Amino acid sequence: MKFGKVEHPENIDFNLPKTHPDTIKVLNDKGNNGGFKDVRIGCAKWNRKDLKNFYPRGTKDELKYYSSQFNSIEFNGSFYRMYEEEQFKKWYEKADDDFKFFPKVPRLISHLKRLNETEELTDDFIKNLLQLKEKLGTVFLQMPENFAPKFLERLDSFFEHWPKEIPLSAEVRHEDWYADETVANEFYDVLKKRDVAHIITDTAGRRDLIHMRLSNPTAFIRYNGANHSSDYTRLDDWLDRLEEWHKEGLENVYFFIHQNVEEASPLLSAYFIEKFNKRFKTDIQIPKTLK
Repeated sequence: MKFGKVEHPENIDFNLPKTHPDTIKVLNDKGNNGGFKDVRIGCAKWNRKDLKNFYPRGTKDELKYYSSQFNSIEFNGSFYRMYEEEQFKKWYEKADDDFKFFPKVPRLISHLKRLNETEELTDDFIKNLLQLKEKLGTVFLQMPENFAPKFLERLDSFFEHWPKEIPLSAEVRHEDWYADETVANEFYDVLKKRDVAHIITDTAGRRDLIHMRLSNPTAFIRYNGANHSSDYTRLDDWLDRLEEWHKEGLENVYFFIHQNVEEASPLLSAYFIEKFNKRFKTDIQIPKTLK
């Protein structure tokens, strides 16, 4: 994910902002103090070309091997085309039993038609997605950078049409969504009303997207490393923040690691999973990485 890439990451202040007060309210009101319900940590791609040196020599099926090492993937492939039911069936059959896909809403819906009169397309997308059955995780909607707050009603209509049985999350990128407190509050109210998770994107060049404002007890975090030594200390900071939220009632953690050069993503993911297990006494499999 090269969105937010900078030439000199050493000049960026990567300190996480304080938790928004509304996050504590949501976690206290709707969360579960009994511990996590679901934790998924993974990469954004499974193909050999991007994840160089991850697959053992002789690997024949990349998804099958990837799903034996990770419990999930932020599936960006669904953004680029409308896959048919049969393809989702094949992926379902290849992936391990406990694996989950977190598909991205196709750009035909989000970027080309900009959520305008997309009900039929959305229904088709959902019908095909259902072939993933219990391996379907939270779907995520990412809007383009030029999708401004004046289109909030269009977003709300999309959320209203979306079936409540399938968890949904959303990321907006136009700078005005968070620059104005009134606009941010209106957007946040819509997310809460529709029970849509508020995606947090941690990338060097867009620090405004680390809003630290959860709309339900799910933390969906898209972490973009900079192929810099700070990538690891940034992950340590996230562990601290997740522990803070965990104490307040956080139920689900969906943490997906990107890199400007993606081949480093499995290494970062393995580091994060190992630290997460130690911190929270979980037993998530640590992927094998080839040095």
